[in-house]
Amino acid sequence: MIISASRRTDIPAFYSPWFFNRIKEGYVLVPNPFNSKMISKVSLNPAVIDCIVFWTKNPAPMIEKLDKLEDYKYYFQFTLNPYGEKLENNLPSVAKRIDIFKRLSDKIGREKVIWRYDPILTNEEFNVSFHKEAFARIADGLKDHTEKCMLGFIDHYQHIRTAVGQFNIKPLAKEEIEEIAVSFRQTMDAYPTLQLDTCTSKVDLRHLNIPAGLCVDKELIERITGYPILAKKDKNQRNICNCIESIDIGTYESCLNGCIYCYAIKGNYNSVEYNMKKHDKHSPLLIGNLSEDDVVKERDMKSLRNGQYSLF
Repeated sequence: MIISASRRTDIPAFYSPWFFNRIKEGYVLVPNPFNSKMISKVSLNPAVIDCIVFWTKNPAPMIEKLDKLEDYKYYFQFTLNPYGEKLENNLPSVAKRIDIFKRLSDKIGREKVIWRYDPILTNEEFNVSFHKEAFARIADGLKDHTEKCMLGFIDHYQHIRTAVGQFNIKPLAKEEIEEIAVSFRQTMDAYPTLQLDTCTSKVDLRHLNIPAGLCVDKELIERITGYPILAKKDKNQRNICNCIESIDIGTYESCLNGCIYCYAIKGNYNSVEYNMKKHDKHSPLLIGNLSEDDVVKERDMKSLRNGQYSLF
């Protein structure tokens, strides 16, 4: 099975000690996002974990501890945007994050660090010209430290509209998307070893030789693991998502990166700070501890290797 750590929160940035404690204990408890009293016990036994996909904007707290994952295969989806503290107010500077990206890549290999330029959004300050220049600058900095860039375009979820509206961020016009994509394609053409994909099939840029990619990527996982896997499309993601199936071990409302466009925080940062206070790095739960009325069920776990499933 593939572990996603995590689309719901930034585990490398804020919860690395907890994560490595869970690796040591060999399991993690994950609440159902729609019913927090229903909890899955997910095995972290290397025999059934084919790969771990880390999602992060700042993996620095995890880098020096990656040797603890010697029994696991993994790679990183590293989001590196140019907005700065106005829109992503708890992140290191872009320059520092480029250095972190390079350090991680040098440690684990460039094929295992995917650059995400996501989400692309525009207003008076972060206009099309801004994105052309910023993308080219970051691409030049990362050209020897990754093999792929994933593009994502902002989704105007209902719960973020007030926040993004304060910055006059509106849905992207088709002409903006096209002009940005053409420029990005031209930038990447200068680096033949770098692939450029979109994160989903929501925006079709195939006419510019920018295919719809996979973030939880079957081909990459097979390359990293060294064996073929049998995996289905992830039915828990949107139809426009091409990712293969994985188990997410994160919890919503728990990320402190401070991104105003965040889909994983539906309340406000007061709820995040409240949840952070309940975090116990020794708990099998990311947020809080088990209660008497929680219902824990062990999840069937299976390796996807060659279709020869091992059940735990």
